[in-house]
Amino acid sequence: MLNEFFTDVPKIPFEGKGSDNPLAFKFYDPDKKIGDKTMKEHLRFSLAYWHTLTGTGADPFGVGVNERPWLSISDPMEQAKARMRATFEILGKLDLPFFCFHDRDIAPEGQTLRETNKQLDEIIKVLKEYKSEANAELLWGTACLFTNPRFVHGAATSPNAEVFAYAAAQVKKAMEVTKELGGANYVFWGGREGYDTLLNTNMKLELDNMARFLHMAADYAKKIGFDGQLLIEPKPKEPTTHQYDYDVANVIAFLRGYNLDDRFRINIEQNHAILAGHTFQHEVRLARINGLLGSLDANQGDYLIGWDTDQMPTNIYEAVMVMYEVLKNGGIAPGGLNFDAKLRRASFKPDDIFLGHIASMDTFARGLEIAHAMIEDGTIDTFVTNRYASYDSGIGAEIVSGKADFASLESYIIDKPEISNESGRREWLESVINQFI
Repeated sequence: MLNEFFTDVPKIPFEGKGSDNPLAFKFYDPDKKIGDKTMKEHLRFSLAYWHTLTGTGADPFGVGVNERPWLSISDPMEQAKARMRATFEILGKLDLPFFCFHDRDIAPEGQTLRETNKQLDEIIKVLKEYKSEANAELLWGTACLFTNPRFVHGAATSPNAEVFAYAAAQVKKAMEVTKELGGANYVFWGGREGYDTLLNTNMKLELDNMARFLHMAADYAKKIGFDGQLLIEPKPKEPTTHQYDYDVANVIAFLRGYNLDDRFRINIEQNHAILAGHTFQHEVRLARINGLLGSLDANQGDYLIGWDTDQMPTNIYEAVMVMYEVLKNGGIAPGGLNFDAKLRRASFKPDDIFLGHIASMDTFARGLEIAHAMIEDGTIDTFVTNRYASYDSGIGAEIVSGKADFASLESYIIDKPEISNESGRREWLESVINQFI
């Protein structure tokens, strides 16, 4: 195991909830069986390269404060190689099975795309060497189509055709790299694929072009033999006023409208769900029941702040309800739970990386245990089944089967006395969940 940057941090052990060791898991026991899988198999945790390795702790009101030894290395390629060593040290000490990255996270840009690709290839060689000695795999790769000024108006939705071409070439290379590394998924995040004002926007052309871009991407994935999942990640706003991949419902409508729903699934982030006015569970449920749940970005948004705070997830209630949906889905593989989360600016010490991930991994491990117990108990499922029992027989069965029409429904109901409803018992159901927690 590498031990260059975090020499005071050991391999993180599982010590149980009675432990007072901050550098130990209290609930995440990777080998513990929950149902027919281990925690490690259920949760498929992933390190987010961008926040963990490239984040400086800067915010709109202040410069970076993170104490990271590799950030002081001035040569871009040498810094990139140092970050890679630090990545595999973190992965090994936390026993994280996966990592994720944007192409520009791991290697700097050159003067041309050709030069940039050459530098990326050099870093990939280094990555493959470390990967061959580690137990970590690539959960997903993606292309950064939002940071460089060329993407000021978007990438696939840019009004400039040359930007569209550049984005296509960049994704082509990122897909090749993802396949070369054995990545299980490839993600498309809209970034700047949206608009700030309709006064200067040809919405139809932009939506059509985004669909053309995704069709090209899916075709190329097939051409090179990349059989991993292709994922769309919804976000409603920020940095644009309106992004085209607003939420899960919007993405589903887009995919179906452009005949892409058989080629893509959805990667859902908690903070993005909040920005769209939804709960994390709502978005996961909607993707699940439509057969499009692909992967999760596990973070936490601040309900009192109106932007993407990307906090380390520690909300146990939310973790329970999301893991409930994941278990109902039959699991999340080949996706996973990627910690697309950054430490708070005031948590700037190197070992805070480990403390933040330990807290988050314990949160979802406990959430998994509780969700499994809830499903095994069956109280909630039984209540929901009984609540809709009127559709199992009689007029309800005729509605569901398609035999009923307005005329037959009128005949059935026209002489009926007052209809009697049952209580929804929300408060009691919430108390049931609290009992499990």
